[in-house]
Amino acid sequence: MKIPSELPDIIPVFPLSGALLLPRSRLPLNIFERRYLVMLDDVLKTEHRLIGMIQPKPAACPGGEGSVYSIGCAGRVTQISETEDGRYLITLTGISRYRFVEEVEGFFPYRRAKVSWEEFNHDMRPPGKDEEFDRSGFMKLLSRFLKAVELQTDWGSLEETEDELLINSLSIILGFDPKDKQALLEAASLCRRRETLTTLMEYFLRGGGDDKTMQ
Repeated sequence: MKIPSELPDIIPVFPLSGALLLPRSRLPLNIFERRYLVMLDDVLKTEHRLIGMIQPKPAACPGGEGSVYSIGCAGRVTQISETEDGRYLITLTGISRYRFVEEVEGFFPYRRAKVSWEEFNHDMRPPGKDEEFDRSGFMKLLSRFLKAVELQTDWGSLEETEDELLINSLSIILGFDPKDKQALLEAASLCRRRETLTTLMEYFLRGGGDDKTMQ
């Protein structure tokens, strides 16, 4: 997928709790609120077609209601279809994480932000290798975890999935708490994300989580 080499300093942001987008991963979205329909129309007119996914902070967190975490991930609209009732079903493909610098005021019904890409330059390079990945041990842990939460999967497909796609896909689809999703997003490398994901599954299996944690 080709995108312009210069990423914009200002992008529309879509605060959505529990929604995780990672570089080179895909996130399906159902767009139906008017402000986000307007946002999508505006995004499709741009060269980059970028939407910045970001998680809102819980009201109890420092900053209070309405604030967002400082790190999000921008995705390019790569698929779109319109439903008969006026909704849009879109797919975002992750391009790069970004740091939320400040809110940009303006006559827009949706939020926009000035962002910095600098510390995440490696997100647009080929994925690094996780040399310490014990795939066999990880798959055994995953099997125990999925059984505990009563989920089934296609093990044949998982066995054939490349390391980054496997770790990122599980980080996205497993219904961990939003703060845990944020930790997965902010992991500095694939190795750190795999370690975080492993810790979360082990914690759950030790009784640290319950069915309310998993969505």
